[in-house]
Amino acid sequence: MTAFSRPLCGALAAAGLFAATACSSSSPPAPEPVSEGIAAVADEPSPDTTEGVPPGARVLGSPSQGEPFDVTVVASDTTDDPSRWRFTVTDVTCGKTLGPAVTSAAAESIGSTASPPAPEPGKQFCVMAVDVENIGKKQSVWDTSGTVSLNVGDTRYTQSQTDDGYASDYAQYWQDKTNTVAAFGVNPGSKGPTHGVFQIPEGDKPTTAWFTSGTAIDTFDGTQPGYLVTLK
Repeated sequence: MTAFSRPLCGALAAAGLFAATACSSSSPPAPEPVSEGIAAVADEPSPDTTEGVPPGARVLGSPSQGEPFDVTVVASDTTDDPSRWRFTVTDVTCGKTLGPAVTSAAAESIGSTASPPAPEPGKQFCVMAVDVENIGKKQSVWDTSGTVSLNVGDTRYTQSQTDDGYASDYAQYWQDKTNTVAAFGVNPGSKGPTHGVFQIPEGDKPTTAWFTSGTAIDTFDGTQPGYLVTLK
């Protein structure tokens, strides 16, 4: 998981932030979840396409964007008391500059007004907004670093160290507003926004996202099972 160290200066206006409306409290009620954890979905059929699935990974479910799905995260030291989450991918926006959550953090760190960060040459930013609810029995921590890939066909993109920093800025921004961001630890029943920041080639459009049910997509035990989310 990513450690968040860059402070944000106060509460910022949400204007210009990717997927801000997706995290609004005025959002309509979410549909019923498509699964009830690993045990309930283990026998689901695989999706029609396996593009975006890491080689060797077992597909536990194939929800669409906007559909909640339940994930039980089991680690070697938590098999008797795993973390359980309900995820809903609400938005993926590509090709725009990063919002004030990132630019304000950059300005604070250098003590002056900062320009929006630029992606790598030939790349574009994609910001994924995810509603995250703790449906387990204990306080848990989760973020998109090493646990989610944004896919274009069969090519999978995960967050770089730089992208992790941008995601940290989004997390701090929304933590100041909601106090329910999973990256900082949330208790059972708490729900809040999480944002992933990815860089994919200019002109490409993401087709799916992979959410691992492990502590990372690849661990010492091999590639972990997960969920393939079809994007709109």
